[in-house]
Amino acid sequence: MENREEKALILDFLPNGYPMEPRRLPIAQAMGLNHFTLLELVPRKGAQLQLQEEVYIGEGKREKVEFIRGRLPKQKLTETAKLQLKDLIGNIVDTREEKFVEFFNNAGAVSTRLHQLELLPGLGKKHTQAIIEEREKEKFKSFEDIKQRVKNVPDPKKIIEKRLMEELIEEVRHRLFVA
Repeated sequence: MENREEKALILDFLPNGYPMEPRRLPIAQAMGLNHFTLLELVPRKGAQLQLQEEVYIGEGKREKVEFIRGRLPKQKLTETAKLQLKDLIGNIVDTREEKFVEFFNNAGAVSTRLHQLELLPGLGKKHTQAIIEEREKEKFKSFEDIKQRVKNVPDPKKIIEKRLMEELIEEVRHRLFVA
């Protein structure tokens, strides 16, 4: 599997670069669409980037991006970028519901004492056990299906969104979704 991002969504555009850097290049903070990688992009001269705009960052000719400066350290995320992330995560979880439901169907043990499902906010041993028992009867088809079949489970869409935000903004020991 190729780990490079092909496309990214713009989280923030700083036409004058970061305020405290000596050499101030225009910079865009972005998130890759495949692996949710946080990136710093340097736009082409004169390019204007809009918030939530999708840009091509793969191999070959790039229309708006000169080069990828590198990964974006979490502590450098601007407040605007954090707000954009929240919106984008919601949209991504909506459009890729199938992929995340697949996670509920296939998640396994991290260790003898910890299951991947327990890494999701609000899921403990009891919820995890209930999910495993239900998926053994029949695979889940949607978030709604999970809610219907597993009693008192927190909203699966919301817990996936929360986990994605944690992995993007905080230091986490185990990653489930972010490269």
